[in-house]
Amino acid sequence: MHAVASFRDGLRALALAAALAAALPAGAQEFAFTLHHMLSPQSAAHREMLEPWARRVMDRSQGRIGIEIYPSMTLGGTPPELVSQARDGVVDIVWTVAGYTPGLHPRSEVIELPGVFSGDARAAGLALHDMFDMLRDDFDGLHVLWLHTHGGMAIQTRERLVRTPADARGMRIRTPSRTGAWAIEALGAIPVATPVPELPQALARGTVDAAIIPFEIIPPLQLQEQTRYQIEGAGGMRFGTALFHVSMNADRWNALPAEIREVFAAETGRDWWGEAGAIWEATEAWGIGVATAAGNEHVVLTVAETDAFLAALAPVVDRWTSDVAGQGIDGAALAARARELVAQNSR
Repeated sequence: MHAVASFRDGLRALALAAALAAALPAGAQEFAFTLHHMLSPQSAAHREMLEPWARRVMDRSQGRIGIEIYPSMTLGGTPPELVSQARDGVVDIVWTVAGYTPGLHPRSEVIELPGVFSGDARAAGLALHDMFDMLRDDFDGLHVLWLHTHGGMAIQTRERLVRTPADARGMRIRTPSRTGAWAIEALGAIPVATPVPELPQALARGTVDAAIIPFEIIPPLQLQEQTRYQIEGAGGMRFGTALFHVSMNADRWNALPAEIREVFAAETGRDWWGEAGAIWEATEAWGIGVATAAGNEHVVLTVAETDAFLAALAPVVDRWTSDVAGQGIDGAALAARARELVAQNSR
């Protein structure tokens, strides 16, 4: 079995190498990079964040750097394999959801926790930058270019209106991460791990009754066709978030000359970590607009209803703190620092 697997892996590596060679033009830039991700070229992540960033890097390098972006897993594999593709040097850079590789980024999960994430993705990005030294050990084999969150977990349901934690009891709800799964369990619902590209089919088939996911994903996945209610807390409060990272293979990074590393550093500084979060927040209005135009109902909970959800979700933080303590991580200190920094950076 091991020999067969190795042979298959070898064939896959050869095919991928051929695909990359074909994708790069003759006389390509001095430093050519591949960036692989799971969403479509129509997604906000691709259009609003990754493409503009890549153009800025290439422009700043005065033609020395080239970045070819491959959306929709076009270089093969599945979304949970993106981290290993970068670590193994199969691709140079990935954009991925940290929660797709459960347990690999335990410290960084702190920003995902309900009550830590406030619904302000810009503040979350700045907080992640300012506490990155406390999170760095989560990314062995990678050089992190930046971390960010999306606009936060709204509840999007096929048929059921959810205004209280009790309303969610027994529902099968899509989760992107283990912290999201714990939040769903705290509501008495059943978490179902489903990668984003598979969500429309899962909703259509009734494999899941709902998802905790931001509004910006509605247009690229056409979720307005599979859902009826889009639900968020008062004042934009969300029920946690998901952590994303854009990371380069560490060996590739370390082999770059200092002036090329400085180009990347200049385009991934603190301001960009905050701006990336702001980009995601801005796309929320686009997403909910598509849903309401299709006849869906946008439900904003009252302050009392929101507080009831936050109270029901509070044990998630204790569960996470206890879990990471087994790995020698002071979760309470991480959560306290994250809350402090999010508050400092909130508008």
